[in-house]
Amino acid sequence: MGWLVTPAKFLVNEILSEPAYLIGIITAIGLLAMKKTAGQIIGGAIKATLGFLLIGAGAGLVTNSLAPLGTMIQGVTGAHGVIPTNEAIVGIAQAQFGSRVAWLMILGFVVSLLLARFTPLRYVFLTGHHMLFMATLLTVVLANAGQSTVVVVAVGGVLLGIMLVAMPAFAHPWTKRVTGSDTVAIGHFGTAGYVVAGAAGKVVGKRSRSTEEMKLPEGLRFLRDSMVATALSMLFIYVVLAVAFLIKVGRQTAFKAFATDTGTAATDTGNYVMQSVMQGLQFGIAVAVILFGVRTILGELVPAFQGIASKVVPGALPALDAPIVFPYAQNAVLIGFLASFTGGLVSLALLTWVFNPAFGLALVLPGLVPHFFTGGAAGVYGNATGGRRGAAVGAFLNGMLITFLPALLLKVLGAFGEQNTTFGDADFGWFGALIGNAGKAGGGVGLALILLIGLAVLGAAVLVQKRVVDTGWDPGAARDALMPRDAAAGEAAASDGPGAPGGTASYPKIAPPAGAPTPPPPPR
Repeated sequence: MGWLVTPAKFLVNEILSEPAYLIGIITAIGLLAMKKTAGQIIGGAIKATLGFLLIGAGAGLVTNSLAPLGTMIQGVTGAHGVIPTNEAIVGIAQAQFGSRVAWLMILGFVVSLLLARFTPLRYVFLTGHHMLFMATLLTVVLANAGQSTVVVVAVGGVLLGIMLVAMPAFAHPWTKRVTGSDTVAIGHFGTAGYVVAGAAGKVVGKRSRSTEEMKLPEGLRFLRDSMVATALSMLFIYVVLAVAFLIKVGRQTAFKAFATDTGTAATDTGNYVMQSVMQGLQFGIAVAVILFGVRTILGELVPAFQGIASKVVPGALPALDAPIVFPYAQNAVLIGFLASFTGGLVSLALLTWVFNPAFGLALVLPGLVPHFFTGGAAGVYGNATGGRRGAAVGAFLNGMLITFLPALLLKVLGAFGEQNTTFGDADFGWFGALIGNAGKAGGGVGLALILLIGLAVLGAAVLVQKRVVDTGWDPGAARDALMPRDAAAGEAAASDGPGAPGGTASYPKIAPPAGAPTPPPPPR
C-alpha cells in the first residue's frame, strides 16, 4: 500500500494543502477553458498564486506581531488554559493519522466537486489549508469513535465534501450583501460566526451607519487611511499592555516578551517600549499586505472562474479564504478584531467562574490570530447588515462562539483533547462536537447518526440555496428602508443590471470603500 499512500500524501501535503498552488491550478484551468493563450494562462496562474502568497505573507506578519502581545495578555491577566491553534493540533494529529487524513481529503474534494456539479450548491471550496484542517478533525473524531480505517476515510470524505459546498451556501446571502456581487463566495470554516454576525447586525443596527462612514475632525482626517488607523490603534494597544506587563512581572521577565523567532529580547526600558511601538506598526503593514494580496487574487481568479463555470461546473463560484472580504470594510476589520477578542475574554471569565466548575469545560484562552481573522471578517459581515453596532455586536458574538465551541469540541477528541491546543474556528467546533457525540453511540447506530447529521447539513444547505440565495433575499433590506442610500451605492447597484444571477440587481446597498476590489461582471 506504500506506493498508493506516498503519492496521496504528496498530493495532499505539498499541493492541495497549499492554497497558493491550488489557486494557481484552478486559475489556469479556468483560463484554459476560456481558450486564452499560453502566455495569458501562465501569467494569470502565476499572478493568482502570488496574490495568495501575499495573503500568506501578511498572515505570517500578523502572527509574528501578535505573538508577544499574547504573552503580555496572559501575563497581565494571569489566565492559563487551552489555546486554540489549528496548525498546532493538525501537526500533532498528522503523526498518527497522516495517511488517513490524506485519503480522506482527496475523497472529500472529489465529493465536493460532484456535489457542485449535480446539486444546486455550485461552490468550489479553494481554501486548501482549511480543507486539511477539517479532514484532520473528521479523522480524529471518527477514529476516536472506534470506526475502522475504511469507514473513517469513506464516511469522513463524504462529510468533508458536504461541508465544502454547504458552508459557502449558508453564508452566501450575507456574502452577497458584503461584496455587492454574486461572483465570489466565502470558503472558510468560521462561517457560523459570520452568519451569526450578519444576523446580529440585522437585529441591532437598522439605523446604525457604516463603519466606513465614521466622521473625523479635520485634524484627524489622516485616520481615514485604514493602514494608518490600524497601525495607530494597535500601537496604542501594544504600548498600554507593554507598560502593564512591565509593572506586573518586572523588567527581567517583561524584556523577554519580544524574544520570539523574529525578534530579540529588549535591552532596557526604552528599547522595550520602542519594540512595542514597532510591533504595532508592523501590524499595520501586515494588514496592508493582506489587502493587496486580496485585490491581486480577485483580479485573476474571478474572471478565470467564468471559464470553469461554463465548462466544468456550470454556475460555480470560487469559495475563498476569510480575508477576501477585508477590503470591503476595512474599519470594520479592526473593530471586529477588538470586539471578538473582548467576547473571548468575557467567555473566558464565564468558563472560569461558571461552566468549568459546573460542567468541567476547559478554559479556552482567546488566541489573537483566530480572533483577528474570524473576528475581522465577522465585523465586515455585521457592518454590512447593521453598521457600527452590527460590526461590534456581531464580532463580539463570534468571539464567544470561538471560545465556547472549542471547549465543547475538546470533550470528543479523546487523547487529543489533552494537548493544550485544539481547533479554533467556529465550524470545527459545532460540526466536530455533533459528529463526536453521535459517534459515542457506537457501531452501526453511531455511524447511522453521523450520516444523518451529514445529510441534514446537506439538505439544509440545498434548502437555503433554493429558497434564500436563488430568490435574491437581501438580509439588509430592512436597514435600507430606514437608511438613505448614498450616491455611490446607487450607482454601483445600477451597474449590476437586472440580468445578474441570483437576484443581485438589488446589490450593493452599502458601497465598498475606495480601493476595494470591483468584481467583474457576471458570466453571460
